[in-house]
Amino acid sequence: MAMVRGRLLVATSAIQSGPFWRSVVYVLDHDEDGALGVIVNHPLESDVDEVLPEWADCVNAPGCLFEGGPVAMDSALAVGVVSDVTSGPAGWRQMAGRVGLVDLEGPLPEGGELLGLRVFAGYAGWTPGQLEAEIEEGAWLVLPAEEGDLLSPVPDRLWSEVLRRQPGETRFWSTLPVDPAQN
Repeated sequence: MAMVRGRLLVATSAIQSGPFWRSVVYVLDHDEDGALGVIVNHPLESDVDEVLPEWADCVNAPGCLFEGGPVAMDSALAVGVVSDVTSGPAGWRQMAGRVGLVDLEGPLPEGGELLGLRVFAGYAGWTPGQLEAEIEEGAWLVLPAEEGDLLSPVPDRLWSEVLRRQPGETRFWSTLPVDPAQN
């Protein structure tokens, strides 16, 4: 199985409830030790300025925390998109392309270094072989990520938007009703 770092996992109808229902996960890391990602389309009620006020001016709209996944939901994980990977801000660690983790204990980025930032409560994690098995079972579609996905101003529509832009039959998933009984 190919590594899926830097790609999106889009939940299929095989996932019928829980934190991954209709989720779009950006995969930050994937290797023989497992996988790590963040759900990019589940905004929370809490605003970043309530939890990490010094970072409030750095995050993109909506300025809220996001539910990154069911693991370590009491901790914050920041993901930033930089304008230039060769001169990313102090405390930024590249994960895939221009996307990387930002150290919330580190210095605030200078103007223009970050194109965007999201703060996640928790993350999604898979043990070795677990993600591959879930993909094989049909729980996830592995799709190309666009930089705008991570920073979408309308994260609630991201699941449908990502599916709609796909070629072939995959795009028809976007029309799936929230309640299949209403189909």
